Order: sequence, then C-alpha cells, then structure tokens
Amino acid sequence: MEKLLTVVIPSYNVEQYLEQTIASFLIAPQWLKRIEVLIVNDGSSDRTEEIGKKYEQKYPDVFRVITKENGGHGSTINRGILEGKGKYFKVVDGDDWVETQGFENLVKELENCRCDFVITNYYEVNDVTKARKEKSFRQIPAKKVLNIQKVLEKIQIPMHGLTIRTELLKKNKIKLDEHCFYVDVEYILFPVPYAESVWYLDEYVYMYRLAVATQSVSMAGYQKHLQNHIDVVLHLADFLSSYMAKGGDPEKINYMCTRISQMARDQADIFMSFPASNKEIREKFKRFDEELKKRNLKVYEQTGTYSGMLRLLRKTRFLGYRWIMDISKKRNKTTES
Repeated sequence: MEKLLTVVIPSYNVEQYLEQTIASFLIAPQWLKRIEVLIVNDGSSDRTEEIGKKYEQKYPDVFRVITKENGGHGSTINRGILEGKGKYFKVVDGDDWVETQGFENLVKELENCRCDFVITNYYEVNDVTKARKEKSFRQIPAKKVLNIQKVLEKIQIPMHGLTIRTELLKKNKIKLDEHCFYVDVEYILFPVPYAESVWYLDEYVYMYRLAVATQSVSMAGYQKHLQNHIDVVLHLADFLSSYMAKGGDPEKINYMCTRISQMARDQADIFMSFPASNKEIREKFKRFDEELKKRNLKVYEQTGTYSGMLRLLRKTRFLGYRWIMDISKKRNKTTES
C-alpha cells in the first residue's frame, strides 16, 4: 500500500523532547500504516537514537531511525528526500510536535490530493508559559486547487505549514546547504520554481516550540552562527539570479526576492546588534553588502527599502558606521522603553 506521507524528524540531541514528538504521530491505525516517519539522528551524543529505536521496534512499518554523522539541519532533510517513499513530504523538527487529530486529518486529505504544495495552519507554543498563538492562512480559499502565483500574492509560505509533493523534490534534485543553520528558507524557496498548484487545508497541524534556550534563532544564536546566515543569504541570492536568468515567472521572482530581501535585512540587523566599536564586524558587514549587490541587484535594492539605517550606511559608504550604529541603538532603546 502506498505511503501517503513521509515525515522527516531532524534530530540532534533532542532526548528531552523526542518522546513527545514521536508520540504525537500515533494516529488511528488505518491511517498510521499510510505514513512513514524517518527519525534522522544527526550524530547525537544523548539518548536520541535510543528513543527513536524504541518506536521503530514497536512500529517497524511506520518509524525508522537513520543514524548518520553530524551534517547539520539541511543534511537531515536531504537524507529524508533521498530515502522518502511517501507521496508527500513534511519536516517536523525533533523539538517540535504535531497536533495529532489535525495531523490525521492532513493524512486523510493527502489520499486524493494532487497539488504540489499543501498548506496547513500551525501553532507557536511558548515553551515557558505554554501559551499558543494561532498561525492560519484563511486569506486563501480552503479545499480548492489554487494557482501558486495567486497564493504567493497573499501569504508567505511557512515551513511549519508546508507539505510538499515528494516527486517534485526528487525530480528537481532539491538539496539544502549542509553543516549550516538557517536553511529553512532554502527548503521553502528551492521548490517554488517547479510548483504550480497549492491546496489549503484549514487544520492546525504543526506545533512550533518557542523560547527554547538552544534555538539558533535567538539574537545570541544569530551572532554565534553569523557566517552561516551570511552564506545562506548569498546562496539564495545566487539561486534567484539563476532563476531570473532563465526567464523565470515574474510573480515567483517577486515573491522569492521579497523573502530573500527580508532575510538580508535580518542579516543587517544581526550586524547592527554587535558593539559599534567592533571593526571586524564593520568590515564584514561592508563586504556582505558589496557581495549582495554583486550577487543580485534586485535583492540588494529591495533590502534597502526595509532599513533606513542600511540606506544611510550605503549612502556614506560605511564611513559613518559608528555614528550611525550609535543612533540606531539609541532609537531602539527609546522604542523599547
């Protein structure tokens, strides 16, 4: 019987959360047998593999542990794409989980679905307070075959709400950067040139855990993994340039440019979070901005529309860096107070 869905769980030292993650996939038996869950153990040094093996032994036709050398988040997704046999493909991180009934409803929906992308709602869950914040996409019609260009006009496709037709990933050799953080946007954008249709299911499926101390998306994490973020932004700029050179669809180009420009704006904010006196960061910031301009002028120009401080830095050719950074930090303090 065809597997309707491959779920990949990127797992690195997530023993604290993995039991909850895996157990959340235990849907009704007639639908459980229609999914496969690949627990990709990315060189963990804790009980991650042991926990996964427990479920593999109990449900051998559903759960499978793949243990590999550490290669980063992108490498676990790449491995999942390579080995996945399901009709559709979804990523659920090892410290997140799914709402079981919503997930079961998604699996049922996939039986007759033929669209390239399936969009579902998700919750952001504060790990400290347990408060949930709804993230829905009800501005697009539910349970209709939608042209992707129309969807791109209305929403930003979320990784946590995205399920992709597996054959699209395999046929087009979608591969993310490895040994690198911040590849979520690659996972969203790399398939966009090949996707034509979208199906929206108005169900809450993914539970995205926030306020985890180890998350790389905190500012401390961004500072620590600064070069990773730079590399991904520039790789995405190259990817868009290549698509534009092939005469890509204008709506898709605009959508991808916006997403990459927002990420480049975030990169500028990361640079600005360092002390203004840090000369090494100033030079790295300047080189990044120059490189972005070379890689994709459209992204470079749109990034400038999001940040007055960045425009001012460009206007002064970064000569007024320390003065501009001081102004920026003072403004931020005023806003915070």
